[in-house]
Amino acid sequence: MKKVKIEGLEGSFAVAEAVRMANADVIAAYPITPQTHIVERLSEMVADGELDAEFICVESEHSAMSACVGASAAGARVFTCTAGQGLELMHEVLYIPSSMRLPVVAVIANRALSAPLSVWCDHSDVMAIRDIGWIQMFAENNQQAFDLTLCAYRVAEDKEVLFPAMVHLDGFYLSHVIEDMVLPDEEEVAGFIPEYEHPFVLDPDRPVSMGCYGPPFIYPETKKAQEVAFANTRPKIVETWKEFGDTFGRYYSPVEKYKMEDARIAMLTMGSCGETAMLAVDEMREEGEDVGLIRLRLWRPFPFKEFREAVKDVELLVVLDRAISFGMGGPVCSEVKSALYDQRKKPYIVGFIGGLGGRDIPIEGFKYMVSRALEKVKAIERGEEIEAEMIGIRE
Repeated sequence: MKKVKIEGLEGSFAVAEAVRMANADVIAAYPITPQTHIVERLSEMVADGELDAEFICVESEHSAMSACVGASAAGARVFTCTAGQGLELMHEVLYIPSSMRLPVVAVIANRALSAPLSVWCDHSDVMAIRDIGWIQMFAENNQQAFDLTLCAYRVAEDKEVLFPAMVHLDGFYLSHVIEDMVLPDEEEVAGFIPEYEHPFVLDPDRPVSMGCYGPPFIYPETKKAQEVAFANTRPKIVETWKEFGDTFGRYYSPVEKYKMEDARIAMLTMGSCGETAMLAVDEMREEGEDVGLIRLRLWRPFPFKEFREAVKDVELLVVLDRAISFGMGGPVCSEVKSALYDQRKKPYIVGFIGGLGGRDIPIEGFKYMVSRALEKVKAIERGEEIEAEMIGIRE
């Protein structure tokens, strides 16, 4: 590993720095809180000559993704970012790069959806786009946001992958917070991310068609091919994270564990609240509770194998959702139950919903979830249905 430097960076600036080091060719974005600092910093980099790229100020997030699709199809390395309502306005176009196998990279500063209007963080925006066919990774801190943005380019542009990739960082909790970070040597980054060479770029000398009309006699086969290819990206993601760790000294995996060696109870989190959950685990351990923590780093494609391995010895799994699937409970909890399939077998799964609209979840909130889940186990054993409980609500 070559020389590095330690620098205090806001999460948004950390992402912008990663995009600069990745040497993006085209940036198309529309500002929206809490993402705006990312594109503001990138626009400064382009204007000051720090980054040789085309910066396209579009009129909406729908246009931002449309511009990224065209630029990527023409052979450019592209970047965009958004949050909350902007991600929903972009929603229509998000399916196109995944089905056309264009390695667009996007960073989402996660934000609650209206109404009521909120600019603060929860995961309702990401849960609304979980089925779009993008590789999706979650960061817990600014260092991870930087690292995973670099990894997103390496994975997405690999010729065995060629799918768009998204990095999620919690709005304000990370996007507007300054943390010390390790910034790698730029030459080393250039060695980690090779030049983008899509095998089927738009070229007048070699005409190809992309995203053509698909009647019923062919459409299902295209979706089957897309699903098989998308599922097969898992090994390449793991391989890339391993190579990143070997190069830069920081390792990532689809499912990451904290004090799970002898855990009887496990909590599951995604995003920045995982670090608060670690502190809660430490306190509960001191109090004699056999509790550990599982953090989902890879959200799509879902890491079934790694997740099942992580919980195989657990008796109780406590799942925190930071979004609501109305009429169903928590979307992450629903997927976890689907992955494990049989609620009658351990681990028992108890879901909670918290942190909506940016409300903090303190250490005591995580301890409460564990104690309440232990109470709910009795109802499960009696064969009763249990609903997801919203925590921290003023009744």
